[in-house]
Amino acid sequence: MTAAVAPAPSMFAIFRRRDFTLLWLAQLVSTAGSSLTSLAAGIFVWRSTESTLAVGLTLMVTAIPSLVVGLLAGVYVDRHDRKKIMIVTNLTQAVMVGLIAVVIGIETIALPGLYLLLLADAGIKQFFDPAHDSLIPEVASDEELAAANSFLSIASFGSTAVGFAGAGLLAGTVGLQWAFILDAASFLFSAGCITLMGRYPMPKPDEDATVRVIAANLKAGMVTLAGTPVIRSIFIVAALMFFAFGLWNVLLLPFSLTVLGATEFQYGLQEGLTSVGFVIGSFFMARFSRLLPEPAWMVLAMAGMGLCAVLYGLSTQVGVAILIVTVSGFANAPSAIARSTLLQRNTPREMRGRVFSAFFVLRDVVFLFGMAAAGLADVIDIRVLVVVSGVLLFGAAGSVLVLPGLSVGTWGAAAARLRGATAEGEVGLSPVRSATLADFDRLAGRLVAFSRLSPEQRAGFVRDATVREVPAGTRIVEHGDTASSAYFILDGSTTAGVPVDDGFRGLSTMAAGDFFGEIAALTGSLRTADVVADVDTTLLEVPAEALRATMAVPEVQRVMLTTMTSRLQRTESADFPRLAGIDQADLRDLRTPRPQVEALPRTYDGHEAGGAVG
Repeated sequence: MTAAVAPAPSMFAIFRRRDFTLLWLAQLVSTAGSSLTSLAAGIFVWRSTESTLAVGLTLMVTAIPSLVVGLLAGVYVDRHDRKKIMIVTNLTQAVMVGLIAVVIGIETIALPGLYLLLLADAGIKQFFDPAHDSLIPEVASDEELAAANSFLSIASFGSTAVGFAGAGLLAGTVGLQWAFILDAASFLFSAGCITLMGRYPMPKPDEDATVRVIAANLKAGMVTLAGTPVIRSIFIVAALMFFAFGLWNVLLLPFSLTVLGATEFQYGLQEGLTSVGFVIGSFFMARFSRLLPEPAWMVLAMAGMGLCAVLYGLSTQVGVAILIVTVSGFANAPSAIARSTLLQRNTPREMRGRVFSAFFVLRDVVFLFGMAAAGLADVIDIRVLVVVSGVLLFGAAGSVLVLPGLSVGTWGAAAARLRGATAEGEVGLSPVRSATLADFDRLAGRLVAFSRLSPEQRAGFVRDATVREVPAGTRIVEHGDTASSAYFILDGSTTAGVPVDDGFRGLSTMAAGDFFGEIAALTGSLRTADVVADVDTTLLEVPAEALRATMAVPEVQRVMLTTMTSRLQRTESADFPRLAGIDQADLRDLRTPRPQVEALPRTYDGHEAGGAVG
């Protein structure tokens, strides 16, 4: 039986997910509050010192923690509950910025106290950001990621403009202390929203956080970053882009005031309209992101920003320059949203904290280098430097076209593989042999949790299991098929996707050590996606009962249930009618203790739906 093809969801469908709405509200309010602190701190320092260097220090102290604790924060995020990390960091930041309101009223310690509290606040934020970005793929399904990132960008940039305006208003009326008090309140509101979200547990670390274990975790994250072509390529592109951004952002002020003869009001208008352009661009991506692959959006966006930078450097009229910068803000949105979506989609769940932290460190370091390079304006024509920033953005766009994982050859390749796959129905025609303990050892080398099985459990696991050599282009499972087994990838890679009217969505790639089909096998439901072998692939096919028996081992139980919970939560939506055939009694039975199998933890929070790759 073949399931009905699901229509593509509305761009606003993501708001049907209660947890995303809560996360969006938290982002909207807390970003506005952070903008209050950012501008109010600069105003206070300028009033106290009238020193540009002193104002610059307020920016520097927010960048230092990224260099010191950024990567280690990622290790911590991957070892602990990300939702709890976000709540604790929000509460701690509320205390830090609340103390600023007190400290700036004490003349003897006002400036050093402000810098120290800003430094502490920025250090705490190093833990929040990777936890936040790591949680987004848990809250949104794969096909909703672009819309989710778009609306989160709208919340961020839209509220930034509100925060800046609010700080200026407070500075001229009731006093700067209220900016910090309101920011503290915004963090409390954010913590409350996140508290109301569902549970997103992480597997309990197998080892205590010793220096050796932390170093090994950090190394594993760097290996994932360097060894995954698409992630590595994104970092290379981002390095060029953020250097150009750092250069251009510093040059905007002197260029506007000295070359174009703009007033301070016109400069402020230019900055504000850049944010407006980004918000409009984010709405555009929420509606039209499906029309092109993410790398294509990156190319168009960075080429557009590069053109804007060149035209800005050649402009002679303030009005034209403001229009150009507004367009550049619009063009920035597709690049940022596509980049975030690719990183979230291609980073393994257990590695997201480390990879995202590394990205934030790269961003801050390269941005600082770009800002430093702006000092060349003292000896080089400032117009030339602005044009150079545009040329760098053209270079970033061109690199996307050729770098592994992003290049033109990858655009639409996954959907093409699914469309052109040879249908063999549960790989029935593939070469097959009985599994051996040597095959189990290969699996345990990929999934360390399985090394905890006893000799008797290993023998039971492979007793009725088979190994299949699947040629490239073979359709392994098809949505709507019945299921009685799950698959573990010993070698090779596969692509999974859900058929829709205009092709496939929810595309994801799985490599050696990944598994799929576990939800449908264990619940007796229908397959919910098509899975195709990208290259010649070796699969270990395991019957449902053998898989269920391994859950007596806590380490295996955590890996299986964490993955299943993630897939169940991400596909809980009215936009997925194909999941309606899953028997709810089977799901309850899966969570019920059985003889010789210890009780399974209730980690589902009532999410009873099918998996994305079931």
